[in-house]
Amino acid sequence: MKKKICFLMIFVLMMSLLSACSHTNPDQTKRSASSTPKNKTVTITDLTGRQVKIDVPVNRVVAIGPGALRLVCYANGADKVVGIENFEKKSSSVTRPYILAYPQLKNLPIIGQGGKPDYLPNAEQIIDVKPDVIFVAYLTDKNQADALQDRTNIPVVVLSYGKLSTFDKNVYTSLQIIGKVIGEEKRANEVVDYLEKCQQDLNDRIKNISNDKKPRVYVGAIGNNGIESSQCKYPPFIAVNAENVVDETGKIGHITVDKEKLLKWDPDFIFLDAAGLSFVKEDYKKNPQFYQSLKAFKNEKVYSQIPFNYYTTNIDNAIADAYWTGKVLYPEQFKDIKPEEKANEIYKMLLKKPLYKDISEKLGGFEQLNFK
Repeated sequence: MKKKICFLMIFVLMMSLLSACSHTNPDQTKRSASSTPKNKTVTITDLTGRQVKIDVPVNRVVAIGPGALRLVCYANGADKVVGIENFEKKSSSVTRPYILAYPQLKNLPIIGQGGKPDYLPNAEQIIDVKPDVIFVAYLTDKNQADALQDRTNIPVVVLSYGKLSTFDKNVYTSLQIIGKVIGEEKRANEVVDYLEKCQQDLNDRIKNISNDKKPRVYVGAIGNNGIESSQCKYPPFIAVNAENVVDETGKIGHITVDKEKLLKWDPDFIFLDAAGLSFVKEDYKKNPQFYQSLKAFKNEKVYSQIPFNYYTTNIDNAIADAYWTGKVLYPEQFKDIKPEEKANEIYKMLLKKPLYKDISEKLGGFEQLNFK
């Protein structure tokens, strides 16, 4: 009898202990549930108007086409990228600040050739790296996007740089889409807010400058070429409302200017893309008379700028160039701006690293040029 009572007491004690161990504090359960991120299915409207269903936030990303990877990096998504285009891997890092900021991207598997908007993505290589989403820029054909999505069975989201490629609503929308998909909405909105504030700041600085006081300007040496290589609707000039002499042609984008026409325009200031500066210096040696016939050269109003158009627009470089242009053209309105410091502020905001020194040492930076 005593043995039975003893056994019964032990049994009750064990059951009590088990019950205590299995009891869960309601607050503990709540904390545990809230700390575990839950995926939810959302419908994204991409920049072609396609409706794409995605389980967000995603953990594995690829970005294909000119500028797609750059936007992902701006939205703090570099650590989610699982493959890059061969063009991104093989090209010099300094030409694209996002690769300079995140050099580890070059160690990732190749997911296609890249380099041109008309290079079709390699579906098999993309599938191999198992992304949760494919971001793509300059694949603006809805049918192509649908075809890639059908072939890979992976959501395809089309992004866009718009017409300006800098302060453009399509850029802002693309960043916000990326942020929503990768779980970085706050970060994406911070970047958009910063870009909008830069645009507003530039506008505020030059808003009281009348049209008759706007300097006439020219940019040459675009794209590793000589002084004849220029650009209509040049973003840094648009940002500070400068009168770009080549805009009178009515064209958009790259333009090759006849030297006689440049003499006729005779701009007040000339900016030279640092990538093509060596071509201008070499040509100057051969024909100094032509250059000294231009008042910008005669008056030493010639300045270098950071190249910004490589695999479409490096928005960071372009905005830094805009502040430098403002500093040169309107010294009073930009007297508080130190171009190198402003450039680093921009790089740190968009890419979290100060990159001006590395870029200027390898590509060229903000400098007043002396050809004599």
